[in-house]
Amino acid sequence: MLTISDLSLRIAGRLLLDHTSLSLPAGAKVGLVGRNGTGKTTLFKAITGELAPETGTISLPKGLRLGQVAQEAPGTEEALIEIVLKADAERVALLAEAETATDPERIGEIHMRLADIDAHTAESRAATILAGLGFDDEAQQRPASSFSGGWRMRVALASVLFSEPDLLLLDEPTNYLDLEGTLWLENYVGKYPHTVLLISHDRDLLNRAVNSIVHLDQKKLTYWRGGYDQFIRLSTEQAEHQEKQRSKQDAARKHMEAFVERFRAKASKARQAQSRIKALEKMKPISALSHETVRPFSFPEPAKEAASPIVAINHASVGYTPGEPILKNLTLRIDADDRIALLGANGNGKSTFAKLLAGRLKQDTGGITIAPQLKVAIFAQHQLDDLRPDENAFEHVRRLMPDAPESKVRARVAQMGLSTEKMNTAAKDLSGGEKARLLMGLASFEGPNLFILDEPTNHLDIDSRESLIHALNEFPGAVILISHDRHLIEATADRLWLVKDGSVKPYDGDMADYRQLVTGVTGDRKEKREADKASKADRRRDAAQRRAAMEPLAKEIKATEALMDRIRKRLDGIEDQLSNPALYEKDPKAVTQLGKERSDLSATLAGHEEKWLTLSAEYEEGIAE
Repeated sequence: MLTISDLSLRIAGRLLLDHTSLSLPAGAKVGLVGRNGTGKTTLFKAITGELAPETGTISLPKGLRLGQVAQEAPGTEEALIEIVLKADAERVALLAEAETATDPERIGEIHMRLADIDAHTAESRAATILAGLGFDDEAQQRPASSFSGGWRMRVALASVLFSEPDLLLLDEPTNYLDLEGTLWLENYVGKYPHTVLLISHDRDLLNRAVNSIVHLDQKKLTYWRGGYDQFIRLSTEQAEHQEKQRSKQDAARKHMEAFVERFRAKASKARQAQSRIKALEKMKPISALSHETVRPFSFPEPAKEAASPIVAINHASVGYTPGEPILKNLTLRIDADDRIALLGANGNGKSTFAKLLAGRLKQDTGGITIAPQLKVAIFAQHQLDDLRPDENAFEHVRRLMPDAPESKVRARVAQMGLSTEKMNTAAKDLSGGEKARLLMGLASFEGPNLFILDEPTNHLDIDSRESLIHALNEFPGAVILISHDRHLIEATADRLWLVKDGSVKPYDGDMADYRQLVTGVTGDRKEKREADKASKADRRRDAAQRRAAMEPLAKEIKATEALMDRIRKRLDGIEDQLSNPALYEKDPKAVTQLGKERSDLSATLAGHEEKWLTLSAEYEEGIAE
């Protein structure tokens, strides 16, 4: 399906991929993972032909239909359903031709082809996709111009899904979806009938929607079977094995180098020394592992602990227009150490509720009791635009610490996870993840008792998300979390509240139950158990196949070891004979013969040792694949 050969890609002088190769089979569901900035989106540009490679080729089957989400969301006056239907260019062309065709034979061909591409169900399929992404029947008939940019990006996603390309490229599609849309997409991609290559940092999506992982690391692409958790397990095992093999190789190298240094100038050992020099030259170095660390998140503790409940809401209603509440009759309480995740589709009022808690909206009716001197911080993705683009992180923090020495200001910026270089970089030139770190640090600067986070992970890679999880779990105050990242919710939230039908109420189920509620897919835990069993069976089968393939080589290694042992025993016997002074007097000719045999055997042993090293390295490499 997709074949990448000896590919090198460079952007602005920076080498991102270096002579790497990859082959993806047709029908594969592949997650492309790697740290931010490693070149995943750049690889997509090369696949689509937008970027020319420095070396190598990217091959796709002739006539293959390639699809990706449009960079600009539609903003026309057309209804959403019409925009999505137009994404199937062949259907549109055939319908237009059917209106004007006069040749009976051609008319027949048109209608046969329309039947082949299932054109009669097109509107139903388009409506189903839009509904899954959060558009009800009424919304589907509204013009695209009436929706915000984030919602229009959903329409762009719906369009490419409806066109059903042979190779579907998705670059962080969940960044503009809520949890409900993410769960729907997870199910849709898993059942997609063609090949999918998906860039994502959503751990659950990568575990459920894909069946293989491509890891971009150290400028190389590596293919792994299974979901993300299986990739982590197998890659960790391989890394540990590689480290052990490197240690063994280093020990063997040092041993041979010591032998060479000791006997290089000694005539009787010169040939053995030379054979070891050749073995050292041929020994393929096993590289040391690269341990990249992610800078941690750190949120300051509240200066003063607040008594529970920190927020008590009694029969409150809230909205943006008097008399038109979005949320009604809310009766809830939040304690000082609560970890609460808000569930519910976008548009149901999650952000409205967050603004109510943060004091940015006042209730229309009812009462809200706030603990004395309660400090509330709120982080929301749209606030990234509030950063001063020409000011760097140091200058942003300096505004909050006008009288502090520079060293303390820089120390505070460092606690946000920004390096010395990045704290001097203008905000407009920071990556999305770096901006998010800065904004979270600014929002929580004074040590809040209640920290509200609205989609905090959109620009964070997987490792940074794990770091955020640790920081939230260590934070002693209360947390209200709105996120489409199910893994983040499960790892940090103790309680779930469902925002739906104008209300906010505790949800008694867990995330598996909620997934079933949203998608209708049952057996979540059973599926996981079956997937785990399948992955273990796959690993056992793969290991058995590798062992079977390497069995002839293993036998040859054992035979070589046995031969080397016999030669060493014979050499030991010769050394014992030659160490007897009487032999030199009784049989000088035997001394000469034994010396020649010892020389020949030493040369033979050196040759077998070199062969053994080569075979062993080949075997270890084959087993580790």
